[in-house]
Amino acid sequence: MALSVFDLFSIGIGPSSSHTVGPMRAAVQFAESLRDDGALDRTARVHAQLFGSLGATGHGHGSDKAVLLGLSGERPELCDPRAVAGTLSAMRDAKRLSLLGEHDIAFDEDTDLVLHRRKTLPLHPNGMTFTAYDEAGDQVAEHTYYSVGGGFVVGEGADGSTRIVEDTTPVRHPFTTGDQLLALCEAEGKSIARIMLENELSWRTEDEVRAGLLDIWRVMQQCVDNGIRTEGVLPGGLKVKRRAPQLAARLAAEHDTTDPLRGMDWITLYALAVNEENAAGGRVVTAPTNGAAGIIPAVLHYYVNYVKGADEDGVIRFLLTAAAIGVIYKENASISGAEVGCQGEVGSACSMAAGAMAAVMGGSPRQVENAAEIGMEHNLGLTCDPVGGLVQIPCIERNAIASVKAITAARTALRGDGSHVVSLDKVVKTMRETGRDMKVKYKETARGGLAVNVIEC
Repeated sequence: MALSVFDLFSIGIGPSSSHTVGPMRAAVQFAESLRDDGALDRTARVHAQLFGSLGATGHGHGSDKAVLLGLSGERPELCDPRAVAGTLSAMRDAKRLSLLGEHDIAFDEDTDLVLHRRKTLPLHPNGMTFTAYDEAGDQVAEHTYYSVGGGFVVGEGADGSTRIVEDTTPVRHPFTTGDQLLALCEAEGKSIARIMLENELSWRTEDEVRAGLLDIWRVMQQCVDNGIRTEGVLPGGLKVKRRAPQLAARLAAEHDTTDPLRGMDWITLYALAVNEENAAGGRVVTAPTNGAAGIIPAVLHYYVNYVKGADEDGVIRFLLTAAAIGVIYKENASISGAEVGCQGEVGSACSMAAGAMAAVMGGSPRQVENAAEIGMEHNLGLTCDPVGGLVQIPCIERNAIASVKAITAARTALRGDGSHVVSLDKVVKTMRETGRDMKVKYKETARGGLAVNVIEC
């Protein structure tokens, strides 16, 4: 399956790529399937069921809202976060929605949208089933989808197997592992970013790739700016105060620039700003997930603001390198917290950012691979235990800490010659196996860890 940089980095809304972006995409796909099959006008009722992690923490992650928006035709990359509250309020008050904005049906959220807290579908923890009925109550259509992390959605075939619509576009330098990527770099005498760019040319011109990546960077910058400017308390009941505005004001007021670790405070600020925006349902870049959306923007801001000679070409190399590393995780393990815990989200993002930072600081492909390996090795076993089922505690601070860790990983790798005992492929395999062994309660169900120890009856 060919993966593009724009598969790993997509624009969406918070608070979760797997629980918000994925369900919204699945819901709109279902509605479109009704239209494509000529069944839209015959549909009088839609029944939606969310299973596994989606059912356990769906309310806290906005999955219920995402389903309503998706059925009505909204898409995460185009949805206006500022209009969401009003749109949902109107639907809920009227107990009606318009499928794809074309066909009105009654929709009572209390009965037509069911979140199963203890039931799980067999193929993936994030399962959804949508069923359409006609006026007589007869079934018109039924489809099952899985949100497999990072906003990616796959369907279930008639035989019960996962149906993935693969992109079979031939790319110039196919790779799925770190070893294959390094071999390509050595054989071609090219950087990881260049290998990834030449693959991207299978879909777009170089100017289009450049423009698209700079647009991704623009959204990241806007997200940081929004997070710094917006004060208040995050939604959801935990009453978590936004800290980015106060931290930004304090850093701006401090005139002592002799502190050698001052840059770490700015990295923390950038990550907090992004993840507070994400927690509030704002517009973010899925990088590679929403729960880990602050790490790559924070490290990229550090590059732009603190590395001498930083420029737009460096930003593009950073994102291409990060995406190449992300391909390896997507192909060989998982970026879904519900599948492998937070090591798959924050760990993958930390690894991607570490490798990318090493690249733009002049690292060789082997040093980049070493940095990426370090970034994941020290996130192995990281659980996903969101308090209250919200992407707030420990998610927001976790992004800040992982951002600093990514810088450390990059600098550590650059002090070496690229040789190391544990390869990136080995640590990816270990992450996958660790996730498989991890108890379900530690995988985005809010039934273990901090989720139960912070809120005790």
